[in-house]
Amino acid sequence: MKIIKFIFCLVIFTACEDAIDIEQVGRITPELAFQSLQDLQDGLSGVYGAYDAVQDIALSSRYTDEVAVGIASGGQGFDEYAFQLNSTSPASFIFWSRGYLELNRVNRLIDGAEFVSPSADEQDRYNNILGQAYALRAYSHFKLLSYYSTDLSDDNALGVIAVDFVPTIDQFLLRNTNGEVFDLIEADLDRAEGLLLEERNTTFVSKDFITALRARMATYRGQYGPAATYARQLLEDYPLANREQYRNMFLDTDNTEIIFKLERTDGDSYDIASNTSFISSAGRAGGKFSFNNITPDGGVFFEMGRSLFNLFDEEDVRFEVNVSSSSVISPDYQNSTDFANEDILVVAKYPGSEEQALMNDLKIFRSSEMLLILAEAEANNGNINGTSNSTAAYIKQLHDARFTTEQPLPSYTNETEAFAAILDERRIEFAFEGHRYHDIKRLGVRADQGVLRDPLDCAFNGACELPAIDHRFTLPIPLDELNANPGLREQQNPGY
Repeated sequence: MKIIKFIFCLVIFTACEDAIDIEQVGRITPELAFQSLQDLQDGLSGVYGAYDAVQDIALSSRYTDEVAVGIASGGQGFDEYAFQLNSTSPASFIFWSRGYLELNRVNRLIDGAEFVSPSADEQDRYNNILGQAYALRAYSHFKLLSYYSTDLSDDNALGVIAVDFVPTIDQFLLRNTNGEVFDLIEADLDRAEGLLLEERNTTFVSKDFITALRARMATYRGQYGPAATYARQLLEDYPLANREQYRNMFLDTDNTEIIFKLERTDGDSYDIASNTSFISSAGRAGGKFSFNNITPDGGVFFEMGRSLFNLFDEEDVRFEVNVSSSSVISPDYQNSTDFANEDILVVAKYPGSEEQALMNDLKIFRSSEMLLILAEAEANNGNINGTSNSTAAYIKQLHDARFTTEQPLPSYTNETEAFAAILDERRIEFAFEGHRYHDIKRLGVRADQGVLRDPLDCAFNGACELPAIDHRFTLPIPLDELNANPGLREQQNPGY
């Protein structure tokens, strides 16, 4: 590795080597850091503190067709909006460094647990802490794979560096195959499932978190049989939200269909307003689109893209959740003489909560994803039409929950059209939640669909289309990592 090594010292590895070679006075070793069950619990809190999804939201919206340049833009995110991506890009660096920061923290916790001897009445709590740690380690490895592996369905393709230990400074590790990383993930999930106490918990890892991760992971790998089994299991316990529950879900007052979310609270370490316009910065999710609030006067530097807006129906509750009621909507925007000022589509998904504008919980797994996994599995099996157990039936079920009245059963002429419908439905359902980038990569070819912006949204730079086969749907290994570990240069992803 050097995996920009010892990120846990809060500096990137390559800048840490001299400091790490010195045995500093007062250096805290695992046996000193973890002496009690409370120490482990505090360490687990620190592990959770490394997890975020705001950067995922920013990358997915800017590199695809979710956003357009906003009325208050000062040039924020123009490189991403122009599809510029290389090994020095912030996107290349942030997901690699963040993933290995997560792994470094969780591995230190797991190692430290060896120095704690729980009493009999502490054993269950001890096991539960370790179970959460193993599950989070699996999740981090999967997230890294989703960004840096070219094809998750190919076990022989290069994956990422699998790290289930705390590396030393003299180790220069290379990438493992997808199959090797997935073996580690599955072992961690099996171990976690045997240790966890809770079946469900929306803000901490539970057994249902593991099932949801397995469902998504199997779907990304094209293993639709297991994916459907896991999805059905969760749908028995997590019904789709009705329209009122759906509204409240994005105000953080209803958890009906939430399997797991990252909770954000006023005053926590992620309650940051400054520099949230940068793709690499943490902070409030709504701060990736506006500086102040969800109105046209709120400093909107990214608006909803017109091609996405055109997919919404005003009778669909997702329209009001995603499009601010204060938006300026041109009925004939193609012929507008002042498009920028006559068509201002303000993103409303993250209005704020706890009286803090633009700060909301980050939804990671929801039951609607499980339903669309079933739709995808049926499309893969050729069951695209029919009143039950078909792509059409599952999409109708979602529509019925989101619209005011029962919706007609869709009908598709072929598999490509069915996959396009799934991709469109995911585009609406998970708008600005960090899914679109991955969805185009894994489904775009089958749906004959890539990034396609409205011509008016890309007239200024010509960056209107990006086909699903483009190499930029896989991130490059960052240059900092290549400089620290030259052996990885031979394993850089194609196109970079």
